[in-house]
Amino acid sequence: MKKVQLFALPLLAIAVAMTGCASRKPAAQVQTGDLAGSTSTTVNTQGLSEDAALNAQNLAGASSKGVTAENKAFLAKRVVHFDYDSTELSNDDLLTLQAHAQFLMANANSRVALTGHTDERGTREYNMALGERRAKAVESFLVTTGVSANQLEAVSYGKEMPINAGHDENAWKENRRVEINYEAVPPLLK
Repeated sequence: MKKVQLFALPLLAIAVAMTGCASRKPAAQVQTGDLAGSTSTTVNTQGLSEDAALNAQNLAGASSKGVTAENKAFLAKRVVHFDYDSTELSNDDLLTLQAHAQFLMANANSRVALTGHTDERGTREYNMALGERRAKAVESFLVTTGVSANQLEAVSYGKEMPINAGHDENAWKENRRVEINYEAVPPLLK
């Protein structure tokens, strides 16, 4: 596995909303801007629940002082996908998780629920355990990177909350995931 180059992420003062496992919406491109409205970023909310999509929009739309567009893009990504029966993180996912780790280290009051999911194949018990191992793999990476374990909670939903109800490899691929859900804090601006 290639070494992931760490990058600095400046301290952000933002509000994020807690995500839940609500109904899923199709992919959307959301245009966001900084508080002054001088810059904007497009955030892809594909594969996120309504709450997670709002969460990603809020984070991407936060004050952009000192934050590159690339860092915002990594922070806006809230889903890590896995291969069949695997808990291994891809290099792309490591970059995303590194951005979240930098944000969490800079914002010690932020908390994250890491929700593990599987595809429909396998027993309920097996999939609950696999979803937990996936969530724990993400949690372990974040802790190893320097995030406080007190900021993280790993939860498994197994196969109970698919985002794609199909019964083929494309649907299963979307459902094998861990969602990164930030805890709600009072918004700074509405």
